[in-house]
Amino acid sequence: MYTPPAFREDRPEVLHAVMRAARLALLVSAAPDGGAPEATHLPLLLDPGEGPHGTLYGHVAKANPQWRSLAAGGPARAIFPGPEAYVSPSHYASKAEHGRVVPTWNYVAVHAIGPVEVVEDAARLHALVSRLTDHHEAPRADPWAVADAPEPFIAGQLKGIVGIVLRIETLIGKRKLSQNRSEADRAGVVAGLHASADPADRAVAAAMQGEADAP
Repeated sequence: MYTPPAFREDRPEVLHAVMRAARLALLVSAAPDGGAPEATHLPLLLDPGEGPHGTLYGHVAKANPQWRSLAAGGPARAIFPGPEAYVSPSHYASKAEHGRVVPTWNYVAVHAIGPVEVVEDAARLHALVSRLTDHHEAPRADPWAVADAPEPFIAGQLKGIVGIVLRIETLIGKRKLSQNRSEADRAGVVAGLHASADPADRAVAAAMQGEADAP
């Protein structure tokens, strides 16, 4: 991911917050035959305490061919999207001054890169999906647990998936939030996005204000 210095984000707590909020990640890896890269959308659970940058846990369908290339070795890249919004030149104060402005896109993203372990052992798979389920069910008033389903049924379901464990060796964060613009231009973007009816635009405005408040 191209990350100019003005937009680079290295604070682990900020990167981890983006990863947790993303809900659905994109796992990208090289095809074994040199063809187009393979990609799978999936939720990934971050354990920040494992390894220098944390470890990601998830699973894919056994019918998904990507896991076989992952098992063959080589790094994979998990992409976590944050808030994003179109920025109109009309938001800039400098538009009225000289007109030399163009549209852009503000966004936040985190890429996690590292080797992947494929898990096929039934006991480890059971523990992995139980952990994922408990995490996503936790906000519910009456959370569902893997143990709520009949054990033979769960055992059959586990035969159709493989676990994914990505140990993060490189973590890249980008917060492109108009840091390269003047204070007046940034204020205009925040005001314009806050006034939008689109919640995604307002989320970027909030992220920009958080950037301004950061030490």
